[in-house]
Amino acid sequence: MSIPINLCNEVIRELDFRAQCAFTRAVGYDGLEIAPFTLGASPHDLPKSVIRETRATAEGEGMAIAGLHWLLAAPDGLSITSADDAVWRRTVDVGRRLVVLCAELGGRYLVHGSPGQRRLEAGCETEGRDRAVAYFAAVAAEAEKAGVAYLIEPLARQDTAFINSVDEALDIVQGVGSPALGAMIDCYATAADGGDIAALLRQWLPHNAVGHVHFNDSNRRGPGEGNLAFAPIVHALREFGYRGAIGIEPFVYEPDGMACAARAIGYVRGLMEGHGAH
Repeated sequence: MSIPINLCNEVIRELDFRAQCAFTRAVGYDGLEIAPFTLGASPHDLPKSVIRETRATAEGEGMAIAGLHWLLAAPDGLSITSADDAVWRRTVDVGRRLVVLCAELGGRYLVHGSPGQRRLEAGCETEGRDRAVAYFAAVAAEAEKAGVAYLIEPLARQDTAFINSVDEALDIVQGVGSPALGAMIDCYATAADGGDIAALLRQWLPHNAVGHVHFNDSNRRGPGEGNLAFAPIVHALREFGYRGAIGIEPFVYEPDGMACAARAIGYVRGLMEGHGAH
């Protein structure tokens, strides 16, 4: 069975949503992974009519909405670690409503990265971690009801001091104990901290502990544009029967987002074909 390849839609956010769907399908992606801030300043509060229209637009263009990522960039002022109870409660409310949004759009997973919204305040690290765990428990309960997966994304230490490894993410997952809560791997973030992505996949895939993978290179560009060897990563995914999807998520778009997205899907499809995708 082939592994779905989805494009993180902020890469082509200069296009309107219909054009994003048409372009993504035309160049060979299976789905769009949506950053909610691209849908509006308060994506958790979209009217039902807009949600239905967005889903219908994607379906009309033959494009699946696979899931959501970069969850808490909008609205402003959110934090899963804040000592301010009002801020924390608002963040939980937004997180829960994004879970519902994902399900209503037809998505199957949410990826929780959002480094700016999980900072630990100096001297209050333990309290911040406890609040984050409580946040994850709350959104996981909502995800169970909605029938979607909520996946914690370990990020590079240069971006955040909180949750930098799959081990850390899985400690939280196991502590919460919800079947809807899981972990994922971001290739750039793992490589930035010296991790061996293929080795991590071989370690965790047999335990179904990795629910999603973001492909991006060591220079923050698209896969194949830096020094990471993606063939061993693809081989590990195939070897252990990975059942999730690949999300293409570069952070640097050269010469532009559309060209970067088109190059990335060609490169990854080529690797897949070389490892028995068809």
